Amino acid sequence: MPLPLTDSGRARGGAATAAEPGAAAGPSGAPGCATGVRWQLLLEPQGRSGPQNMAVDVALLERADRMGEAFLRLYRFDPPCLSLGRNEAAAGYDRAAIARLGVDVVRRPTGGGSVWHEHELTYAAAAPIVTFGSLREAYHAIHERLATALRSLGADATLAVRRPPPPSTAFHRPASCFAIPAGGEIVVGVRKLVGSAQVRRGGAFLQHGSILLAGSQDLITAVSREPQAVSADTTLAAVLRRPVSFADVAQAIVAAWGDDITSTALHRPPPASTARFLDSVWTWRR
Repeated sequence: MPLPLTDSGRARGGAATAAEPGAAAGPSGAPGCATGVRWQLLLEPQGRSGPQNMAVDVALLERADRMGEAFLRLYRFDPPCLSLGRNEAAAGYDRAAIARLGVDVVRRPTGGGSVWHEHELTYAAAAPIVTFGSLREAYHAIHERLATALRSLGADATLAVRRPPPPSTAFHRPASCFAIPAGGEIVVGVRKLVGSAQVRRGGAFLQHGSILLAGSQDLITAVSREPQAVSADTTLAAVLRRPVSFADVAQAIVAAWGDDITSTALHRPPPASTARFLDSVWTWRR
């Protein structure tokens, strides 16, 4: 079911939910809400390829830096895709296995580990850094909003406590973004439900991530050359013991976002920006 829109095109969510205890809230009640920010909502349930999705996210980042605009994009991947972190070593993956399985691969502009994008909702937030004050505050505030949305659906979503990393000898170096929850990430119990990463350009930031609806991250193990740490992921379907749709989660996120959100048209990214993420030299550069 699509998000209902008013005549002005402003998206309406469900009932507002309370901010996480101790979180900063603005006039709208959203955690980390910045006064006077108008977010442009880009809702894409139909899906795009990995290179197209990364090109759109980068285009939003560039516009946030150049024009001072703020964007919230909710989307999916079609076909399913394996994304690698910007600085992740490509040598750890078996390209023959990837080809045999017919897996699409893209390298993200953001850091972190790999993610298998299939049964999920992917979010992207691009805005001037001053919207939240700093990159760290943006990371925390966006996760607070997403956790509020997930709690409204019935998931006991919280932000992971910051802990020292385990000794390097204790685990194989994880490739999967969902292998080990880090401080400030969204978990249910000890299992990671949302994987996120950030990148900065000038005075703006892009933060995007995957909210797992169903399925698993097992494909990453199937195409890796080295053994992986046991995945610590979970999905909304597993947590709630019922199917959860893209539309359900999108509706909850918009309701929890709190700031003034206006639906906006999305133009196809310039061919040059898509070409970068199609280039095998970029994908397998490390």
